[in-house]
Amino acid sequence: MIQNKNIVLTGASSGIGFEVLKLIAKDGSNKILAVSRHAEQLLATYADNVIPFNADISSAEGVDAVFAKADEVFGGAKIDIFYANAGFPYYEKFDYEDWDRVKAIFDANTLSPIYTYAKYLHHLDGRDGVLAYTISAIGQMAMPGYALYSASKFGLQGFQQAIRLEKPKNLQLTCLYPVATDTNFFRVANPVSFEKPFPVQQPDVVARKMVAGIESGKKSVSPCALFAVAKVLMGVCPPVRTVYWGLENAKLKRFVKKLDELQK
Repeated sequence: MIQNKNIVLTGASSGIGFEVLKLIAKDGSNKILAVSRHAEQLLATYADNVIPFNADISSAEGVDAVFAKADEVFGGAKIDIFYANAGFPYYEKFDYEDWDRVKAIFDANTLSPIYTYAKYLHHLDGRDGVLAYTISAIGQMAMPGYALYSASKFGLQGFQQAIRLEKPKNLQLTCLYPVATDTNFFRVANPVSFEKPFPVQQPDVVARKMVAGIESGKKSVSPCALFAVAKVLMGVCPPVRTVYWGLENAKLKRFVKKLDELQK
């Protein structure tokens, strides 16, 4: 169990982040800066050891504000664990020209955690600390309907892979690779309902495994055993992946057809 730590958790008011918050706040010994765009409204009375803070982490100014607030609430003490969990998806057929929409997902999912790494490294100044990322399985295998989300997570995957070769020994980097998780992820991805990808996990299971992975010092955590097996199988027998992609692409085609019918 993670105890007596100063922790920053982004994306704390929903999904995997909220399930992680419940676990690390449970015994009252950790002091947690719980960050999301609406944290102060949603977590105002959650627990005495949880300090909610509204911030949009998709800009340098937003991340800077989180570090400044952490310095304030922790009394200048070290951030023991910084879990950069916030991010969001799109589910769509990518066939449009919209620079700002593309930029928005990369700002939140890729640039923000990369910038956070540099900020946290300087904050630690040689002291021991843990940086955690939610990357997702889609950062290891792209999916139809999630072209931009996949690209943003592949970017973060590439960064963490490279930075492990140069990061100092005082920094533990733990990355989470969940498959689709049954949260508001799907409502955020598109306001029109669509078929979820296979398989789908429960967020409490993902959170328990991530917290255990951080505590034990793991480099990566893959909470879905089926995905771990599937990656090996698809590597040995690529047609399996082709069949899987075909099934998921059929879901996208049905979704596009649904949108067309709604627009008529």
